[in-house]
Amino acid sequence: MAVKKVEKTEKVAKPKAVKAAKPKVEKVVKVAKVVKEVKTEKTEKVEKVVKVAKKIAGKYFYAVGRRKTSVAQVRLFEDDKAQDTDLIINDKKMKDYFPTISLQNNMLQPLKAVGMHGKFTMTVLVRGGGVTGQVEAVRLGIARALVEFNAEFKKSLKDLGLMTRDAREVERKKAGLKKARKAPQWAKR
Repeated sequence: MAVKKVEKTEKVAKPKAVKAAKPKVEKVVKVAKVVKEVKTEKTEKVEKVVKVAKKIAGKYFYAVGRRKTSVAQVRLFEDDKAQDTDLIINDKKMKDYFPTISLQNNMLQPLKAVGMHGKFTMTVLVRGGGVTGQVEAVRLGIARALVEFNAEFKKSLKDLGLMTRDAREVERKKAGLKKARKAPQWAKR
């Protein structure tokens, strides 16, 4: 008897055409670059904050000042070698945030009144209102923080009117009027 040789034909799966994954890889690389840039920006900001924190680390004197719709949170740090560049307002130097000299002098009035100008480093967070309201809110905050530092300053600051919160605010507009009190022009007929 003859033995038949049976050959098994195995079907080998042919690999399907692989789609080019190049565009996806490029997108991933672009996203990675953007993430890396954001991380470096964040680390730079963190390093900046840490640098400032090390510079002004220690005890501080805190107070809140208000004027119109502005609220200022003031922190005074003792520093014998302080300069005007060490006065930080909303993460900016004082001269950048309040560019005019009259605003700067108005803000620093309490420090100059008690002879402590150049003795403190300051950080301020101020929100709301306009420029004048913010300056006067910071001024009141500085005066109150100085009293926290030394209670003997209170009399001299009060005599200059720097300890009083100016409560004047904008009067609300009334119905039928153009502003709070201004009425429309009256016509006889």
